[in-house]
Order: sequence, then C-alpha cells, then structure tokens
Amino acid sequence: MSSADAPILTETRGAALWITINREARRNALNPDVIAGIHQAVSSTQSDSSIRAVVITGTGDKAFCAGADLTRGTGVFTDAPTEPTTDFGRLARTVRELGIPLVARVNGACVAGGMGIMSLCDLAIAADHARFGLPEGKVGVFPMQVLVYLRRMIGSRHVNELCLTGALISAQRAHDIGLVNQVVPASELDAAVDQLLQQLYAMSPVALRRGKVAIHAMEEMAFADALSMAEAQIALTSRTEDAAEGLAAFNEKRSPRWAPQGDKQ
Repeated sequence: MSSADAPILTETRGAALWITINREARRNALNPDVIAGIHQAVSSTQSDSSIRAVVITGTGDKAFCAGADLTRGTGVFTDAPTEPTTDFGRLARTVRELGIPLVARVNGACVAGGMGIMSLCDLAIAADHARFGLPEGKVGVFPMQVLVYLRRMIGSRHVNELCLTGALISAQRAHDIGLVNQVVPASELDAAVDQLLQQLYAMSPVALRRGKVAIHAMEEMAFADALSMAEAQIALTSRTEDAAEGLAAFNEKRSPRWAPQGDKQ
C-alpha cells in the first residue's frame, strides 16, 4: 500500500495490482512523478508471479486522467529535451513487454495524455459519465505518442476527428468507435471491473502471455508471415503444462488449476 499523499497509489487486490493516479485536485493530471510511479508499479509485476492483471484508474469520480499537468514548473514541456526517448515512451515500451493483461478503469474524464495511458491497456471499462478527447492542438502541440496506439485501435476517420478537432466525445461514443470495451453506470464500475478480472483469471496465464506476444508481433506482419507464426505458436502452446491441465480439466468437468505465472512454459 502506498502513502496516501503519493502521486501514485498501489494496492494488491487478490491477483490484481491496482495503480491509482492520486492527484484528484489536478484532475489526476500527469507529471514526471506520476509517469515514473506508473512505470515502477508496472515493472514490479515482472518479478511477482502472483499478479495476474493490472488495473489503472484515477482517484475520485471526475477524472481518470486529464492529460499533462500544464502548470508552470511541472516539467512536462521542456525547450530542449536531452533524452532521445520520453518518459511515456519508456513506459509504453515496458507495457508492451508485459505478459499480463492491463485494464483501464475509466472513472471520469480521459483526455490528452490520459488517452495515452488508457490506450496502453489491453482492455477498458468506462463509467457512463466519462468523456474522451485529444485537445492538444488547443495548446500548440499534437497527440503524437497517443497516435501510435490509436491508429491501430480505431478507424482513421475517428482518429482524424479526435486529433484535428479536439472535441470531447461521450463514453457511449467511445464504445461505439472501439476505444473502450464496456460502458456502465458509475455505481457499477467496480463490479464490472471485478467481473472482467474473474474472466481473465479463468484463462491460462501461459496462453495469455504467449498470446499477447503474438498479438503485438502480428501487427507488423504480412498475412503469410502472421499465419506461419500462428502455426508455430499453436504447436508450442499445445505442448505446455497449461494446455495439458486445460484439457484434463475439460474432460474431468472441473475448473483448471493453472501453475503459477512465474513457471515459464
């Protein structure tokens, strides 16, 4: 459990690590400490075999994350960056290598950099009052890093609309264009997240780990290469201990007993 005044709160709930952006007074806006905190928390799961999923959310019910903190002196914008990569970019690279699912619990406004954090997640559930948007153009910049994810997630017309107009859209519209998986009343948000987590826990950790690698790899492949990779991976996956346990559980009409995630297969 983190200190109550820390920019990031972490808590293990069952088999999930919950990461909460804890800057409610600033609408959970991003600054270097927030991004570093998320990065550290996500990285910690790589050595903890008991964690089966990560949930990212914000404090309160008004904002998931309102993007970069534009207050002077926050260090978000710099005149002469000295590093070839950004804090967000380094976080994105770590998340891409993570072998467990990430879930965005979108409890309120999700705009600008908040859209980036949400887009890093494999799945997203939003409260029905949440709003989504990319208003960076209104302050003289552009959602460059968010584009890396959005252009694969939703259609180009929707990407263009969000980036070029800066308009906010409703949670239902976000669902309709493929930004989020589910929209629920705010009072049902935690129950919906818990139900999703239970579905994830029922899956083979080994299958999900291998599957996430395949999903990302196939994004860059031509059809023939992707099919060849799929053929090789299904052959390998079918020989794992999890596959043997899954088949046994099916035939014995019981729930599978997955080996700890740390047991690489």
